[in-house]
Amino acid sequence: MRPRSVVDYALARRATLADLHAGRVSTTDVCDAHPYLLRAAKYHGETTARRCPVCRGREPLTNVTYTYGDELGVSSGRVRATRDLPSLAQQFSELRVYVVEVCTSCAWNHLIMSFVIGTGRPRVKRTTRRKTAEE
Repeated sequence: MRPRSVVDYALARRATLADLHAGRVSTTDVCDAHPYLLRAAKYHGETTARRCPVCRGREPLTNVTYTYGDELGVSSGRVRATRDLPSLAQQFSELRVYVVEVCTSCAWNHLIMSFVIGTGRPRVKRTTRRKTAEE
């Protein structure tokens, strides 16, 4: 699996934390994870070795990985395990992947990376032939 169009949001993360430490924003502004994101982190997230930069709590940060793509249909936007990404990359032509870090203690969350995976080949359009009343 070779990710394409990789975007690292480390500078945006650093700027947000600098604003927090300088007092330009409050912790309630940056620790605002949606309840669904917190639930996804709790039950489907992957624990990291990093500590929360806001609360420095005992709980390590959790990464939540979302996949989006037209070919996924109704399962677009679903949380996926990192180990599932290589098989998805072989099955589909293009999927956008977003990785969000979440602190389940204080609700800090930040998009840390996005990238594209997939075969890169055009999708095979499956056409279904409709039967008319005369057939």
